[in-house]
Amino acid sequence: MKNSSQEFMTQALTLAKKAQALGEVPVGAIIVFENQIVGEGFNLRESEKHPLAHAEKIAIEEAAKKLGRWRLTGCTLYVTLEPCVMCAGAIVNSRLDQVVYGAKDPKAGAVESLYQILADTRLNHRSLVTSGVMQEECSAVLKTFFAQLR
Repeated sequence: MKNSSQEFMTQALTLAKKAQALGEVPVGAIIVFENQIVGEGFNLRESEKHPLAHAEKIAIEEAAKKLGRWRLTGCTLYVTLEPCVMCAGAIVNSRLDQVVYGAKDPKAGAVESLYQILADTRLNHRSLVTSGVMQEECSAVLKTFFAQLR
C-alpha cells in the first residue's frame, strides 16, 4: 500500500509524463495543503518559450492564486526532480514548509546535490526536505527521455 508521499509523487509523475508527451524535460510538481492539491505544474520551457517555466514555479504560482496568499506555509511541494537554484529560491520566497523530491540532479540540484539552499541558515526560511521518494521511477522517466533525444 502506498503512503501519502508515494500517492502524491505518483501524481507528480503523471504530470512529468504530460511534459514528456510535449517534448519537455519530464518534471512534474504538485503542492499540497491540508491533504488537498492546490497547485500543479510540469515543465513548459520549450512550449512556452520561457526560461522560467519550470514545474515547481508553475505549481507555486497556481497554489498562491488558489489559496489567495503568497506565503505557502502549511504546504508541501512534491516534485519528481531535485529543484534547481531558481526553484529553490522560489521555494524559500514562498515559505513552503516541506519539499519532497524523487530523483537527485547532480548537474543542477540546489537542495542537496550542488547546493543546500533550503537548509542555508543565512536565509530567512528553511524547508524540511525528504529526498528519494520513488527515486527509481522518477529517474527512469528522465533517463528514458534523454535516451530518446540521443
